[in-house]
Amino acid sequence: MLHIRKIATWREEIFEELGTLPDRPVVKAVALAVLRNPFAGQLAVADLTELHAAGAALGARLMPGLVALLGGAPVSYGKAALVGVAGEVEHGGACVHPRLGKPMRAAVGGGAALIGSVVKVGHAGATLDIPLGHKDDPWSFAHFDAVTVSLHDAPRPDEILVAMAVADGGRLRNRCGEAPAR
Repeated sequence: MLHIRKIATWREEIFEELGTLPDRPVVKAVALAVLRNPFAGQLAVADLTELHAAGAALGARLMPGLVALLGGAPVSYGKAALVGVAGEVEHGGACVHPRLGKPMRAAVGGGAALIGSVVKVGHAGATLDIPLGHKDDPWSFAHFDAVTVSLHDAPRPDEILVAMAVADGGRLRNRCGEAPAR
């Protein structure tokens, strides 16, 4: 059963990067959910389907509001999980990999590209870098980016922090060019 302790969201507008002024600000929006880890303290539980379902439920609950918070059409997206120290990295993977992608893609209106992700174990207040990539073009270098997040009180040892992020543009000073013909 999904037990959420807290949800946090925020919106970031980037108006300039080292003198580069875009035609419009690039906006990033993030949603974080802190949930109880039902497998914390248990050694190598094989069936993690409860966490698969939790990821799907979090995506369905948070992504529509996250896209609305963005204020424009989402272009890139990413996901991540930070597992408290009484859990294991697979617990975070079970939240973000098997079923979170479907509600994320539904909310952004497609999403042909893989959703970049990262999962790690850490303490409350640890930082988590959510990778961003273009939702439809996995080779769009300008959209390889990240959003760094943390919550001062999460995850507690028996919790998992699940994060989703969207953006309406890429890096302002992209000088990597475009991907060579594939």
